[in-house]
Amino acid sequence: MCLILFAWKSHPDYPLVVAANRDEFYERNTEGIAWWPEYPHILAGRDRADVLGSPGTWLGFTKTGRFAALTNVRAPSEKNPDARTRGELALRYLAGDHQPGAFIDEHAKRFDQYNGFNLLMADLSDPNNAQMHWVSNRLMMGQNIRPRKVFPKTALDAGVYGLSNAMLDTPWPKVNHRVAAFAQALAMDSGELKNADHYLRVLADTHEANPQELPNTGVNKDWEKALSAAFIRTPSYGTRSSTILRVRKDGQFEMVERRFDANGTVGHDVVTGALSTSPGSNLPA
Repeated sequence: MCLILFAWKSHPDYPLVVAANRDEFYERNTEGIAWWPEYPHILAGRDRADVLGSPGTWLGFTKTGRFAALTNVRAPSEKNPDARTRGELALRYLAGDHQPGAFIDEHAKRFDQYNGFNLLMADLSDPNNAQMHWVSNRLMMGQNIRPRKVFPKTALDAGVYGLSNAMLDTPWPKVNHRVAAFAQALAMDSGELKNADHYLRVLADTHEANPQELPNTGVNKDWEKALSAAFIRTPSYGTRSSTILRVRKDGQFEMVERRFDANGTVGHDVVTGALSTSPGSNLPA
C-alpha cells in the first residue's frame, strides 16, 4: 500500500472515509477483498506471497468497526530480507480486541522485527469513544530514515490526512496533490454511500512529479519519478488495487475495490454491511 488518503471525523455523516492505492509487483500472489473464513468478521484483501510470519493484509475492516491499513517506509539501504512480513501487524490488530493505543503498547517490543512500516488503526465500535492512531517503526532525521526506539502513541485529531511511504503527512508531491483532490471529493459526498467513482478518480491520477519535486529515498531518479504518481504503471510494478471505505455514523459501511494488472482493470467488488457486536476471534499465530 503506497498511498492512503483518509478523513477522520471530518464529514457530517462519515466518521471515517479512506481512499487507498496498493502498489506492488504484478507477480506477487494476492487475493481481493472478501470475508476471511478463519476470521469471518474481517473484510480485507489477502497477501498470498511466501513470507516470514503470518501472511496478512494491507487494508481491512471488521464488522465491529476496527480498521487497519499499512504502508512500507521506503528506505532500500536498510531493508532486511529476513524481516517478518509487515502485513501480519494489520491482521493482528483486526483479529484482536485491543484499542489502538493498547495495541501499540502490547506490540512495540516486536516492531524491530519488521522493515519500515506505517500502521493506521481505528476503532469505531464505541461511537462516543472512537479513536484513530498512527504508528511507525521509523523516524525522519533530516533527510534520513532511522529506526525508532520509542513509540509514542499518536492519536489523530479530526482532519484530512495523506500517507505514502514516508511519515504521516510528509509533503511528497502525490500526497499534497491527492489530499487536495480527496478533500474536494469528500465535500461533494452527500453521505448516502453513493458515487464511489469520485474517489476512484482521485486515486487514478497518473501525473508524475517534476524532477525538482522528487524526494530522495535511495532509488534512482527514473524509478523515483515513476513512483511519484498516485497511480503507478511500469511493466513489472504498479498499482494493484484501489480501495474506498466509507463508514457512516449509523453503522452502515461500504468497501469498494478495483484491481489491476499490467494491462488494466481485472476486477471490481463492492461489499456493504452494518456494524455489529464482536463475534469473538483468536489472534493469528
